Amino acid sequence: MFEIGDYLIYGSTGVCRVEAVGILQGISSADPNRQYYTLTPIYGAGTIYTPVDGKVFMRPVLTKAEAEELIDRIPEIREDACKGVDQRSMANQYQSFIQSHRCEDLVELIKSIYQKNQAMLRNGKKAAMTDKQYMKKAEHLLHGELAIALDIPLEEVAGYIADKIGK
Repeated sequence: MFEIGDYLIYGSTGVCRVEAVGILQGISSADPNRQYYTLTPIYGAGTIYTPVDGKVFMRPVLTKAEAEELIDRIPEIREDACKGVDQRSMANQYQSFIQSHRCEDLVELIKSIYQKNQAMLRNGKKAAMTDKQYMKKAEHLLHGELAIALDIPLEEVAGYIADKIGK
């Protein structure tokens, strides 16, 4: 169970902070016999009320040591995840990487889409909208988590990674 002040990954929202844990007062749709987390998305707006025992995926944010280790392994993470014949199958593949909620999968997806887009540019073509959307989502999720784990501003994460892996 998460405690007040903890950071967690909540579904595809990304990093949230636990603001409260307990029975919800004043919300008619809330089960009065159930415990809820009150979450604030760190890189989004609003408030999320979710049952402690709900079905939406939740896990703790990486520790600083885990984040550093992940960044060190980025050059080793394969980048051939995206093999599809049409946009729908590509979107399904991309979505499965997002829904795994694993940072390694996000890195693999980002690297794969990047390589695919570079090949497209070399051939005088533009990146597909699906690729752009999933690249943005994967970067948002990964960089958001790394920013919290490393205690650095979100906008500094890409530069931090580049400096660390020498690119």
